[in-house]
Amino acid sequence: MAEVGHGGSTDVELPKVVSLFSGAGGLDHGYHSVGFPLVLAVDSSRFAIKTHKRNFPSTTSVADDLISMQPEGVLKCLANRLSQGDSIGIIGGPPCQGFSRANTGSKPDDPRNKLPTLYLEIIEALQTKYDVRFVIFENVQGIRDAKHSQVFNAILDKFASLGLSAKVEEHSALDYGVAQTRNRVIISAFASAEESDAFRPAKIRSDRLTVRDRIAGLPEPVYFSRAIDPADIPFHPNHWTMKPVSKRFRDPDGAGSSGRSFRRLDWDKPSPTVAYGHREIHVHPSGTRRLSIYEAMLLQGFPHDFVLEGTLSAQVEQISNAVPPPVALALAEATAAALNYSTAQSMPRQLQG
Repeated sequence: MAEVGHGGSTDVELPKVVSLFSGAGGLDHGYHSVGFPLVLAVDSSRFAIKTHKRNFPSTTSVADDLISMQPEGVLKCLANRLSQGDSIGIIGGPPCQGFSRANTGSKPDDPRNKLPTLYLEIIEALQTKYDVRFVIFENVQGIRDAKHSQVFNAILDKFASLGLSAKVEEHSALDYGVAQTRNRVIISAFASAEESDAFRPAKIRSDRLTVRDRIAGLPEPVYFSRAIDPADIPFHPNHWTMKPVSKRFRDPDGAGSSGRSFRRLDWDKPSPTVAYGHREIHVHPSGTRRLSIYEAMLLQGFPHDFVLEGTLSAQVEQISNAVPPPVALALAEATAAALNYSTAQSMPRQLQG
């Protein structure tokens, strides 16, 4: 049994976790680190699931499209992994491109905006067989914009109809020790209002939140070639990047601190959001090349022993979509503390002493 104590005399058995739209497992890493048993992860990217299998070998990691699977498919995957009535938690971040402010053409009727509804439909289906104790829903700030208000309000209404007490908060990665200006919306929903109120991720005070603090002193990366075997890349299998062919890399002032395609990082500031589109990987502070995948991973707060699988472009997508593990850790610790608090409050007073 997974048990943990967080500031109280009662240790609560942690629910088993189902991760939907898991990606490479940034959010999963936090919950796994706290001791939540991670029983299932599902993502449509075969490379992300290959990464997940490598880093979470005891978890059943499934490469499949949740739109095709539908709630019934998720229930089928869990049939031999959970017993009816088991306590579970559900974590995930439905793909957010339809809500992203970086997507200047985003529209309320973007088909991708239906994925949060699917996420909630899966939660509802899981409630028919299991005791859903909590849900974590991660997304971009744009989901709260006025043009998406109908979708966002429907999400909150659905949580209420499922009997889950939901709270909406915006979190900055900088507040959790990540050297990156990444702000995200987190909807935390619990089976009781007391647990919801007790969910309070603890911020970290740090004066080491610059690009220099994270990636200075690393050896030069290997440049991409189709013939390269990641196993042969020195220092770390993800320490590779695109060959700098543009003339702008030969000009010390060729890349600036704004724009998308040639955004150069400042050694003494946090990184902008690690979310790269096609050929938009940030330029290294030296100005001579783009960041390596491993450098981007460090700016996201991934540990050295975490390895991304797949092609270079697949790794770019995985690191861009990931929840920074230090943020995930804070969410997981707050989840465990909230569940522990609720258990302690419900115990007879003589057992709490």
